[in-house]
Amino acid sequence: MNDANALSPAPPAVPDTRAALRAAGLRVTAPRLAALEWLAENPHQTADQVAVAVRARLGTVSTQAVYDVLHACTSAGLLRRIEPAGHPARFETRTGDNHHHLVCRRCGRTTDVDCVRGAAPCLHPSDVAGFTVDEAEVVFWGLCAECAG
Repeated sequence: MNDANALSPAPPAVPDTRAALRAAGLRVTAPRLAALEWLAENPHQTADQVAVAVRARLGTVSTQAVYDVLHACTSAGLLRRIEPAGHPARFETRTGDNHHHLVCRRCGRTTDVDCVRGAAPCLHPSDVAGFTVDEAEVVFWGLCAECAG
């Protein structure tokens, strides 16, 4: 491995990330860019993991600032927050489809699973009780290969 590459600064902000922030009505800030770009490469991370990654790129950034970034980007539809029972909330940039997740009961590893039956919602409840259903959130639980082995 080339040590010079390992120590090189983060690449410049991706124009699409800047455009996505602007289109969502959000200011383009270094913490927002760092969080979104890192999550695009490292989905299903906790707020604490995002904070560590943002600090690695930018230096001193408060935990509250990272939580504010995650909240603003989730509210704007740029991030999806998933909350597997008994595990901390996780964030991902894959927001434009109705996909589901596999979660390891032991280590919490989370993996995307495409919708098992097509367009949203891919599952249909037996009684909708007057609701107009537009999404189904499914979490499959088990043990990942590392924890099972």
